Amino acid sequence: MTQDVIALTPRMPDVKTLLAGLYAGGPDLRVDRAAGGSVVQLCSDDGQVLVSLEAPRYVQVPGETGRLLGVDASADGSVWWTEVRAVSTSGEAGRLAGSVAGRLTAVLGGTTWPREAAHTGVVAVPVQPSAPTASSVAGGSADEGAAGGSSDASGIDVLTARAAVVIQDRPVVAATTWLTDVLGTAARAEREVQILTPPGTRLTLAARTLLARMPARWVVRDEECGYYDGLSGTVLSWRDGGEDQGGHFRPVTSGPDDRPRIAGAFAAPVRAGSASADASVDKGDGAGASGGERQLLLSLRTVHPATGELLLGGALETAWQVLTEAPPAGWSTAEPVNLPWSRRQLTELARGRARDGLPSWITTVGHPDRPALATVRVSRSPLGVEEHITLALGYAAGEAPPVEALGELAKALAARHHLATMLVQLRAARADLTTPSHFEPAPVPVSFTLGADAVHELGLDRALRAPAPVPPARLGPRSARRCTTRSGTAAIPRPPARRCSGCTGT
Repeated sequence: MTQDVIALTPRMPDVKTLLAGLYAGGPDLRVDRAAGGSVVQLCSDDGQVLVSLEAPRYVQVPGETGRLLGVDASADGSVWWTEVRAVSTSGEAGRLAGSVAGRLTAVLGGTTWPREAAHTGVVAVPVQPSAPTASSVAGGSADEGAAGGSSDASGIDVLTARAAVVIQDRPVVAATTWLTDVLGTAARAEREVQILTPPGTRLTLAARTLLARMPARWVVRDEECGYYDGLSGTVLSWRDGGEDQGGHFRPVTSGPDDRPRIAGAFAAPVRAGSASADASVDKGDGAGASGGERQLLLSLRTVHPATGELLLGGALETAWQVLTEAPPAGWSTAEPVNLPWSRRQLTELARGRARDGLPSWITTVGHPDRPALATVRVSRSPLGVEEHITLALGYAAGEAPPVEALGELAKALAARHHLATMLVQLRAARADLTTPSHFEPAPVPVSFTLGADAVHELGLDRALRAPAPVPPARLGPRSARRCTTRSGTAAIPRPPARRCSGCTGT
């Protein structure tokens, strides 16, 4: 099993401190580099990776350590986050990672996550017979051939011709630099990344967004059925290579039509009468699957002229300000989010990547007292510079999402930020914005906004005649149309049968 130990220190680990940490296995281990030099690896004599030490990240955003690691790891001020990963190739690799992290905090102060993993002893690593096999993860035999079930990449527990399996035994799986690198590398090799976790693990919004965009699967251990997909509930099993040329987790089907089986654990948290038959309805009395907690979800697309004066992030900042009365707290290209919010720095990053023909992907977080997260993808197109934004805000039971502010937000975005489209939805889900490995009701559309160019292309008369429970509202002479389909304030309403066509602008 891959084991993560994270050192949280008030001072940056310098070269001498890092060397002290790397000597946790004694003088006989080899040191190697990976990921362009941003990862240092401790290896056995035969080159087998035991521990990977990632480059320290200076986390300046309040609440990030607590959001990703829990209240025990909460830090009052800025901290250096140094992640140490031990793979399943050695029974002593976990203790080795704990000693590396423990030595960093012994010299620099601070703490580790988990706290009980830290120590400063020398860990003798015995010679291992061979690379890990698929049977060490799923009880099957290793694949034959070049893949051989081996783990030749940093932090990957099982590597076959079809899949890269990584085991994450942590409360929240985040879109870390390591995970984004694994997903990108696997995609280029036409492998599916399969993240194996215990049933209590949750995904951050950024991690779930990445898994949806890449060839990846969330595999959850279960005592009853063995394994299931954490997002769909489909029962999974490990299949060895053979004709498929590579072992991997894949759905278990049954019946003459090969329907996938759904794990009982996936549906278990849904209380009777709250979501199973009517997945989009929250009764407003705490009977929903999330105990009355809700999320407000916004999907925005903006299209800007490609000029040298362009400053990105304005639409996101405006939405954040209108809905939370504060700007974003921080941004980054991975989690933990470590940089204070800056539109200028975000634009410089996107402009630099655009010169190389590459899109940019960032994640943004709000202040701890108001759960809010966003992902932004910036890319060039024939239309100009496009921002694809997903913003989620969490509300505890009894809190009312600010749906009355959506009209003000639509006007501001259409008038000042080149809005193309905006879809707003409401759903019964966790207020902390993480995704659990069980069923959650589907979101209910609240409103849909078309920007000026889209209305011009569609035709104003046609846009105003769109079938919707509430007539579309004009936002200016050439501006957008807005279709509000909400039919209540405290509870998530049951969607009318004609809602979908009205909210798509068709």
